[in-house]
Amino acid sequence: MSCFTPHCARRAVALKPRLRFLRRWQSTATPEAAGHLPSVATSKLLRPTRDEALRTPGIRWADEDNSGPVRTIVGGRETRKMNTYQSIRDALSLALMKDDTAVIFGEDVAFGGVFRCTMGLAEEFGRERVFNTPLSEQGIVGFGIGIAAMGHTPIVEIQFADYIYPAFDQIVNEAAKFRYRSGGQYNVGGLTIRCPTMSVGHGGLYHSQSPEGFFMGAPGLKVVIPRSPIQAKGLLLASIRDPNPVIFMEPKILYRSAVEQVPIDDFELPVGRADTLVRGSDLTLLTWGTPLYHCETALHMLASPPPGLDKHVPESLRNAKIELIDLRTILPWDVEAVVESVIRTGRLVIVHEAGLTAGVGAEIAATVQKKCFLKLEAPVRRITGWDTPVPLQYEKFYIPDALRIMDAIVETLKY
Repeated sequence: MSCFTPHCARRAVALKPRLRFLRRWQSTATPEAAGHLPSVATSKLLRPTRDEALRTPGIRWADEDNSGPVRTIVGGRETRKMNTYQSIRDALSLALMKDDTAVIFGEDVAFGGVFRCTMGLAEEFGRERVFNTPLSEQGIVGFGIGIAAMGHTPIVEIQFADYIYPAFDQIVNEAAKFRYRSGGQYNVGGLTIRCPTMSVGHGGLYHSQSPEGFFMGAPGLKVVIPRSPIQAKGLLLASIRDPNPVIFMEPKILYRSAVEQVPIDDFELPVGRADTLVRGSDLTLLTWGTPLYHCETALHMLASPPPGLDKHVPESLRNAKIELIDLRTILPWDVEAVVESVIRTGRLVIVHEAGLTAGVGAEIAATVQKKCFLKLEAPVRRITGWDTPVPLQYEKFYIPDALRIMDAIVETLKY
């Protein structure tokens, strides 16, 4: 039934502007969720094909004589699609299979661990080789030092890198100094300490820390942080077999988000060597772990700024050739590779999730300033977390995101 009352007529007039607005809104195309910027899932830093995986730079196969030059022949080898935690599990399985003295222990590892990296290993190799421990990080590492001193290969898990501090005395005062204080008679080189690190977006002050910088002043240790499944497997196997104790920090947000074709054979990647991912001549961008993917996004934003940012990026800088380096080993870091790059580019931007003060970037900046002083075209920039605890709210604004990185690149190029 129609309504012709004055009240209905007023309502119809009032609705006309709203209907026009709705029609306009409905006609607007919805932008893609991720826009035109890369994410971890679409990153060009990952190796999604068999051929790319088998040609990973620096790869050394355990079943080949590696005394000669690296071969590029890849016939007869297979890969499998894995995310990072699966590749770590694969590396741990190989370590247990090939070394009868290898054992894995930590909180909940017999159940698979919080991030499932040890899932099924207790059933496969027995609970005398893969077992749970009490909630005592100092005790876990201390036990690892003891059995490493007996010539065994302990692979210790600290459930989160945030919990490593109770074990600090055991790591820095015992493990790092064991060979030195015994005059080389004894060592605990078989010890590897695994721990999930870096932010997840909501971990806060006890689950999103990046404590790698605290170990920079501990000679005798090595600290390694991989960026992807292939890197995680190769670097972990190399760390387990390294003749020094190694802290192997795994970026936890990459456990499931980073996926590659990973060689199923036993292989290693070199500890102590940086990996140049993108060649450039105008600026060196140095980072490790999760921030590599933010740096990749920043480079895309620099070359093709999204609407609203284009006015902040001069046309003359959009074709800048940026060299992107993954440091991989934090201690000892690859001074030679970084210095060689900065001498060529004249500029350095360092990115890490840990806070600014006394972070790893501070040590790198000091060394580069000393060795490249006359070649520098701009001050070394550090883009880091803030000097606060990782916040319980707005963690995204704590970590160095693509926008902050791009802004630092632009400022450094303009200097």
